[in-house]
Amino acid sequence: MQRREWLRQALAVAGGVVAPLKASAESLARSAAPDEKIPRLEKPKSEWRKLLKREEYEVLFEEATEPPFTSPLNKEKRQGKYESGTGWPSFYEPMEGRLGTKRDFKLIRPRMEYHCVRCGGHQGHVFDDGPKPTGQRWCNNGVALRFVPEGEALPPLRT
Repeated sequence: MQRREWLRQALAVAGGVVAPLKASAESLARSAAPDEKIPRLEKPKSEWRKLLKREEYEVLFEEATEPPFTSPLNKEKRQGKYESGTGWPSFYEPMEGRLGTKRDFKLIRPRMEYHCVRCGGHQGHVFDDGPKPTGQRWCNNGVALRFVPEGEALPPLRT
């Protein structure tokens, strides 16, 4: 299974199906262009609070970061992710059209933050220290993901 497929499957929990950023503009433009076929899921924050665990809500809709090395996905060894050693599940490229990006200045130096294009949920940040072929590390909060093994059906989309 390719990393893109793993990311597609992993984003299911949010209802959608990573040094400062120096990634190519072309690559980020591809990830930021929403897929027109993906319907937006807009809910008030009060409704998201009822649907999600506290940690999931804080990461997805308050842009919090889970503590490093706490995600069970860090121990996931099946194909689809790589061990970045940073404490968060990481990917070297997003699935095209599924994530939107924006610049984040919360730590003073700008970083690139990415979100689910369907629900707007915060996933993580992009860094320029990833593996080939992109050199990018899409560092994701594990609570924003659900691993669906290859061959298993994806959970139904939230409505």
